[in-house]
Amino acid sequence: MLTHTHVRTIEWGDCDPAGIVFHPRYLAYFDHATCLLFAKAGLDLATLQARFAVIGYPVVDLRSRFLAPCRFGDEVRIETRIAEFRRSSFDVHHVLHRSEAVAVEASVTRVWAGWHPDDPQRLQGRPVPEEVREALGPG
Repeated sequence: MLTHTHVRTIEWGDCDPAGIVFHPRYLAYFDHATCLLFAKAGLDLATLQARFAVIGYPVVDLRSRFLAPCRFGDEVRIETRIAEFRRSSFDVHHVLHRSEAVAVEASVTRVWAGWHPDDPQRLQGRPVPEEVREALGPG
């Protein structure tokens, strides 16, 4: 199973006036970590769009647990992996560590999506290609 680890330092712009990470910023971290995981597998967004005629993998569900606060200047480590593939959706699991402690866990469900053939204003889920499953998958 492919896992990507990303280390970052918490910036002031990510924090509230108390210097604690404003919770929506974690979602931006996790979105970026997902892109890095796909890129590690050789499947950056431009490659996906060209090879598979999809627009991407939008979020349709999100569950998170905030276990310990992170603050301005903290160095954190984000571990990202695919937890499960289904026909046209998949779950991405993120664990954010501050030192050795788990600070945030999140599970994000995404859909492999392209434009709807009958309505260009809508997206439509498509089967996740086997090549993508093999490159990223839990098996």
